Amino acid sequence: MLTETLTQLTAHGPYDDAAWHGGGFFPLFPLLFLLIIIGAITVGAIRRRRFAAAAPRRDAESALGERFARGEIDEDEFRARRAVLREKG
Repeated sequence: MLTETLTQLTAHGPYDDAAWHGGGFFPLFPLLFLLIIIGAITVGAIRRRRFAAAAPRRDAESALGERFARGEIDEDEFRARRAVLREKG
């Protein structure tokens, strides 16, 4: 039995069987990995863009809240201006 195994290994090599090196599915795994990486980068870029786009509105609402807290504008004006800010954002 040992001689038969050694004969097969020397005749065909250990990588003759497709199961040893992934067979036909081998090229799919690096492609899948690349798709996952590209997807993660895309999701990160979209989230960053949305966060950056919302920042000016938050800053404007913060300034409006400060003006209301100082008494520069009344409650009706505060609510009206905040509604306008939220409509455009």
